[in-house]
Amino acid sequence: MVPSPLALLLALGAAATALAEPLRFVDCGSIDGSIQEVNVSPCPTQPCLLHKGTSYSINVTFASKIESQGSKARVYGEMLHVDIPFPIPEPDGCKSGIQCPIQKGHSYSYLNKLPVKSEYPSIKLIVKWELVDDQDQMLFCWKIPVQITN
Repeated sequence: MVPSPLALLLALGAAATALAEPLRFVDCGSIDGSIQEVNVSPCPTQPCLLHKGTSYSINVTFASKIESQGSKARVYGEMLHVDIPFPIPEPDGCKSGIQCPIQKGHSYSYLNKLPVKSEYPSIKLIVKWELVDDQDQMLFCWKIPVQITN
């Protein structure tokens, strides 16, 4: 039996929606902005399984409550309530999808990569992602549970 084109289209649409599903996240102190959506791709279920040697796409849609000349990202792996800095390839928010200067009342899509190095331990932890403005105030801060795996 050959599936109908409509059935194939519906199946493909459902699969695409599952991959791009917004994540449940914890806002950990967004002051100068408000998060509208956080996406990590691929991460079809939570906690996100992060495979060593793979890079993940991060897309955060947020609205700014302030004006700022620039922004900088800081990423941490949180274990036992201790923040361990997690290097990312491009910490400059103005080179990560945000058109600077940032304007009050505008929405932005922040885009970045989260590389998971093969030397990282296989462990469950919390990823904490901050974006600060030019006054070092929090544009956004979110946390999600992850599991680093082979």
